Amino acid sequence: MKNTTIARIFFSLLIASGFSGIRAEAASSFYDFKVNTLAGVPVDLSSYKGKVLMVVNTASKCGYTPQYQGLQTLYQRYQPKGFEVLAFPSNDFGGQEPGNAKEIKTFCETKYKVNFPLFEKNPVSGSMKQPLYDWLIKNEPGNIRGPSDVSWNFEKFLISKEGKVLARYRSSVTPESPDVVKAIEGALK
Repeated sequence: MKNTTIARIFFSLLIASGFSGIRAEAASSFYDFKVNTLAGVPVDLSSYKGKVLMVVNTASKCGYTPQYQGLQTLYQRYQPKGFEVLAFPSNDFGGQEPGNAKEIKTFCETKYKVNFPLFEKNPVSGSMKQPLYDWLIKNEPGNIRGPSDVSWNFEKFLISKEGKVLARYRSSVTPESPDVVKAIEGALK
């Protein structure tokens, strides 16, 4: 009886925390995952099928935080053509995202006028990284050295309409850089 109760509590906590139940190795596409919005609402990423996506790990107190503006600019420019920006706040690097969900939302909306989707704050690196990020890293194209963890805030993954990773851009590459814009426009065709 005691073990059954513990197991129920454990699985309830996993579900409540947004755990998708899918290991990165078992997923064949981005659309195989479920995550929670910043407000805690579960979202099946298959709802983004047919769209080009920019997935980015974010933080409010980072030197790269002004990239929110570039992400918002891209979102406004290309969203009518089938493009979405999906932001995943993380406190992995230097404690630069200490806020709770309400604080993150308020910061993004007031400081940068962000209106693209924000998801629950979770790890994006290390042994505790969320399954979605494990999958993104393992499916990065052209990485001859093997998978490498996200190394800082504002790394960006470009996802095709079919749910495959097209490109990965490190933190220093701005969202509106010519290479990124060219890749987005090519994927939208």
